[in-house]
Amino acid sequence: MLSYLFNKFEEMLIAFLLAAMTLITFAQVVTRYLNSKFWASDYGVELLEKFPALHLFADFHMVWALEVTQYLFAWLVLLGMSYGVKVGAHIGIDSFTRLFTEKWQKIFAILAASLCIVYCIILFIGGSQYVYKIYQIGIQTENLPIKQWIPYSVLPIGLLLLAFRFIQVIVKIIQGNKVTLLADEARDAIEEHLKPESDIKK
Repeated sequence: MLSYLFNKFEEMLIAFLLAAMTLITFAQVVTRYLNSKFWASDYGVELLEKFPALHLFADFHMVWALEVTQYLFAWLVLLGMSYGVKVGAHIGIDSFTRLFTEKWQKIFAILAASLCIVYCIILFIGGSQYVYKIYQIGIQTENLPIKQWIPYSVLPIGLLLLAFRFIQVIVKIIQGNKVTLLADEARDAIEEHLKPESDIKK
Protein backbone atom coordinates (compact mmCIF):
# COMPACT_ATOMS: atom_id res chain seq x y z
CA MET A 1 0.00 0.00 0.00
CA LEU A 2 2.83 2.38 0.92
CA SER A 3 4.64 1.57 -2.33
CA TYR A 4 1.44 2.18 -4.32
CA LEU A 5 0.91 5.59 -2.69
CA PHE A 6 4.53 6.55 -3.29
CA ASN A 7 4.32 5.56 -6.96
CA LYS A 8 1.11 7.54 -7.41
CA PHE A 9 2.62 10.55 -5.65
CA GLU A 10 5.64 10.34 -7.94
CA GLU A 11 3.45 10.24 -11.06
CA MET A 12 1.26 13.10 -9.82
CA LEU A 13 4.31 15.21 -8.94
CA ILE A 14 5.82 14.75 -12.41
CA ALA A 15 2.48 15.58 -14.04
CA PHE A 16 2.16 18.68 -11.82
CA LEU A 17 5.66 19.88 -12.72
CA LEU A 18 4.96 19.51 -16.44
CA ALA A 19 1.58 21.25 -16.17
CA ALA A 20 2.96 24.08 -14.02
CA MET A 21 5.86 24.65 -16.39
CA THR A 22 3.49 24.81 -19.37
CA LEU A 23 1.00 27.14 -17.69
CA ILE A 24 3.65 29.54 -16.39
CA THR A 25 5.30 29.76 -19.80
CA PHE A 26 1.93 30.37 -21.47
CA ALA A 27 1.00 33.06 -18.93
CA GLN A 28 4.36 34.76 -19.37
CA VAL A 29 3.95 34.88 -23.16
CA VAL A 30 0.43 36.29 -22.87
CA THR A 31 1.51 38.88 -20.29
CA ARG A 32 4.48 39.95 -22.38
CA TYR A 33 2.23 40.35 -25.43
CA LEU A 34 -0.31 42.44 -23.54
CA ASN A 35 2.35 44.70 -22.08
CA SER A 36 4.16 45.24 -25.36
CA LYS A 37 1.22 45.35 -27.75
CA PHE A 38 -2.19 45.77 -26.17
CA TRP A 39 -1.48 48.41 -23.51
CA ALA A 40 0.68 50.39 -25.95
CA SER A 41 -2.11 50.53 -28.54
CA ASP A 42 -4.60 53.38 -28.79
CA TYR A 43 -7.32 51.20 -27.30
CA GLY A 44 -5.08 50.16 -24.42
CA VAL A 45 -4.07 53.75 -23.67
CA GLU A 46 -7.73 54.77 -23.73
CA LEU A 47 -8.62 52.03 -21.26
CA LEU A 48 -5.83 53.10 -18.93
CA GLU A 49 -7.05 56.70 -19.04
CA LYS A 50 -10.62 55.67 -18.22
CA PHE A 51 -9.68 53.02 -15.63
CA PRO A 52 -6.41 53.97 -13.88
CA ALA A 53 -6.63 50.81 -11.75
CA LEU A 54 -5.72 48.80 -14.84
CA HIS A 55 -2.16 50.07 -14.46
CA LEU A 56 -1.72 47.19 -12.02
CA PHE A 57 -2.06 44.80 -14.96
CA ALA A 58 -0.20 46.99 -17.44
CA ASP A 59 2.84 47.20 -15.14
CA PHE A 60 2.75 43.50 -14.27
CA HIS A 61 5.84 41.68 -15.55
CA MET A 62 6.47 38.01 -14.87
CA VAL A 63 10.21 38.47 -14.57
CA TRP A 64 10.35 35.39 -12.35
CA ALA A 65 8.73 33.10 -14.93
CA LEU A 66 11.91 32.06 -16.73
CA GLU A 67 13.71 31.21 -13.50
CA VAL A 68 10.78 29.21 -12.15
CA THR A 69 10.46 27.35 -15.45
CA GLN A 70 14.14 26.44 -15.33
CA TYR A 71 13.78 25.06 -11.81
CA LEU A 72 10.63 23.15 -12.71
CA PHE A 73 12.33 21.67 -15.76
CA ALA A 74 15.30 20.59 -13.63
CA TRP A 75 12.95 18.91 -11.15
CA LEU A 76 11.07 17.26 -14.00
CA VAL A 77 14.25 15.83 -15.52
CA LEU A 78 15.85 14.67 -12.27
CA LEU A 79 12.67 13.06 -10.95
CA GLY A 80 11.74 11.78 -14.40
CA MET A 81 15.00 9.83 -14.65
CA SER A 82 14.02 7.57 -11.76
CA TYR A 83 10.48 7.24 -13.08
CA GLY A 84 11.89 6.20 -16.45
CA VAL A 85 13.91 3.43 -14.78
CA LYS A 86 10.82 2.28 -12.89
CA VAL A 87 8.68 1.92 -16.02
CA GLY A 88 11.55 0.74 -18.23
CA ALA A 89 11.45 3.74 -20.54
CA HIS A 90 15.20 4.28 -20.93
CA ILE A 91 16.63 3.11 -24.23
CA GLY A 92 20.10 1.94 -25.21
CA ILE A 93 22.08 -0.38 -27.45
CA ASP A 94 21.57 -4.01 -26.47
CA SER A 95 22.22 -5.78 -29.77
CA PHE A 96 25.45 -7.26 -28.35
CA THR A 97 23.96 -8.59 -25.10
CA ARG A 98 21.07 -10.17 -26.99
CA LEU A 99 23.55 -12.52 -28.62
CA PHE A 100 23.94 -14.28 -25.27
CA THR A 101 21.61 -16.52 -23.30
CA GLU A 102 19.02 -15.11 -20.91
CA LYS A 103 21.28 -15.93 -17.95
CA TRP A 104 24.11 -13.81 -19.34
CA GLN A 105 21.70 -11.03 -20.28
CA LYS A 106 20.68 -10.87 -16.63
CA ILE A 107 24.32 -10.76 -15.56
CA PHE A 108 25.02 -7.90 -17.96
CA ALA A 109 21.90 -6.07 -16.74
CA ILE A 110 22.92 -6.45 -13.09
CA LEU A 111 26.42 -5.22 -13.92
CA ALA A 112 25.04 -2.23 -15.80
CA ALA A 113 22.62 -1.37 -12.99
CA SER A 114 25.43 -1.69 -10.43
CA LEU A 115 27.61 0.72 -12.40
CA CYS A 116 24.67 3.11 -12.62
CA ILE A 117 24.29 2.95 -8.83
CA VAL A 118 27.98 3.77 -8.39
CA TYR A 119 27.55 6.70 -10.77
CA CYS A 120 24.50 7.91 -8.81
CA ILE A 121 26.40 7.71 -5.53
CA ILE A 122 29.31 9.75 -6.92
CA LEU A 123 26.94 12.43 -8.23
CA PHE A 124 24.90 12.31 -5.03
CA ILE A 125 27.98 13.05 -2.93
CA GLY A 126 29.07 15.87 -5.21
CA GLY A 127 25.54 17.27 -5.47
CA SER A 128 25.04 17.16 -1.70
CA GLN A 129 28.31 19.02 -1.12
CA TYR A 130 27.33 21.63 -3.70
CA VAL A 131 23.90 22.19 -2.17
CA TYR A 132 25.39 22.37 1.32
CA LYS A 133 27.87 25.04 0.23
CA ILE A 134 25.06 27.08 -1.29
CA TYR A 135 23.15 26.66 1.97
CA GLN A 136 26.15 27.87 4.00
CA ILE A 137 26.71 30.89 1.78
CA GLY A 138 23.00 31.73 1.77
CA ILE A 139 22.73 32.69 -1.89
CA GLN A 140 19.34 34.09 -2.87
CA THR A 141 17.60 33.18 -6.08
CA GLU A 142 17.65 35.87 -8.75
CA ASN A 143 13.94 36.72 -8.93
CA LEU A 144 12.32 34.64 -6.18
CA PRO A 145 12.10 35.30 -2.42
CA ILE A 146 13.70 31.97 -1.50
CA LYS A 147 17.21 30.66 -0.92
CA GLN A 148 18.87 29.01 -3.91
CA TRP A 149 19.61 25.76 -2.07
CA ILE A 150 15.87 24.96 -1.88
CA PRO A 151 15.27 24.39 -5.63
CA TYR A 152 18.78 22.94 -5.98
CA SER A 153 18.01 20.31 -3.34
CA VAL A 154 16.37 18.19 -6.06
CA LEU A 155 19.88 17.28 -7.27
CA PRO A 156 20.75 14.91 -4.38
CA ILE A 157 17.11 13.88 -3.95
CA GLY A 158 16.72 12.90 -7.60
CA LEU A 159 20.01 10.98 -7.66
CA LEU A 160 19.16 9.14 -4.45
CA LEU A 161 15.79 8.15 -5.88
CA LEU A 162 17.46 7.09 -9.13
CA ALA A 163 19.88 4.83 -7.24
CA PHE A 164 16.93 3.33 -5.36
CA ARG A 165 15.21 2.52 -8.65
CA PHE A 166 18.31 0.77 -9.95
CA ILE A 167 18.42 -1.30 -6.78
CA GLN A 168 14.81 -2.27 -7.45
CA VAL A 169 15.78 -3.32 -10.98
CA ILE A 170 18.53 -5.58 -9.63
CA VAL A 171 16.11 -7.17 -7.17
CA LYS A 172 13.59 -7.82 -9.97
CA ILE A 173 16.28 -9.37 -12.17
CA ILE A 174 17.45 -11.65 -9.35
CA GLN A 175 13.85 -12.65 -8.63
CA GLY A 176 13.33 -13.46 -12.33
CA ASN A 177 10.73 -10.73 -12.93
CA LYS A 178 12.96 -8.81 -15.34
CA VAL A 179 15.67 -9.72 -17.84
CA THR A 180 17.12 -6.47 -19.17
CA LEU A 181 17.64 -2.95 -17.89
CA LEU A 182 16.57 -1.16 -21.08
CA ALA A 183 13.29 -0.65 -22.85
CA ASP A 184 12.49 -2.83 -25.86
CA GLU A 185 11.10 -0.33 -28.39
CA ALA A 186 10.82 -2.86 -31.20
CA ARG A 187 8.78 -5.29 -29.14
CA ASP A 188 6.57 -2.50 -27.78
CA ALA A 189 5.93 -1.21 -31.30
CA ILE A 190 5.01 -4.68 -32.55
CA GLU A 191 2.68 -5.30 -29.60
CA GLU A 192 1.05 -1.92 -30.16
CA HIS A 193 0.59 -2.69 -33.86
CA LEU A 194 -0.94 -6.09 -33.15
CA LYS A 195 -3.43 -4.75 -30.63
CA PRO A 196 -7.08 -5.11 -31.65
CA GLU A 197 -8.64 -1.87 -32.83
CA SER A 198 -11.15 -2.00 -29.97
CA ASP A 199 -8.32 -2.00 -27.41
CA ILE A 200 -6.60 0.96 -29.10
CA LYS A 201 -9.81 3.03 -28.98
CA LYS A 202 -10.14 2.36 -25.27
